[in-house]
Amino acid sequence: MITLVELKSGRYGIIQRIEGGHGLKKRLEVMNIREGKKIIKKCSAPLHGPVVIEIDGCKMAIGRGMAKKVWVEEI
Repeated sequence: MITLVELKSGRYGIIQRIEGGHGLKKRLEVMNIREGKKIIKKCSAPLHGPVVIEIDGCKMAIGRGMAKKVWVEEI
């Protein structure tokens, strides 16, 4: 397993684990980022900027700190 930050741009993964406290897990759940979901990493902004992902056809950017806590299995 690798973190969302380590996943290469344009690749797919299945979310296996989310590390962090209750607040982080709830915040990600509101954005539909939860275990078992298929996710596509679109790109990473330079200079430690946000990570752009697509999940269920919806694109969004999440902070790199959050992305480091989302563990995926690359498919």
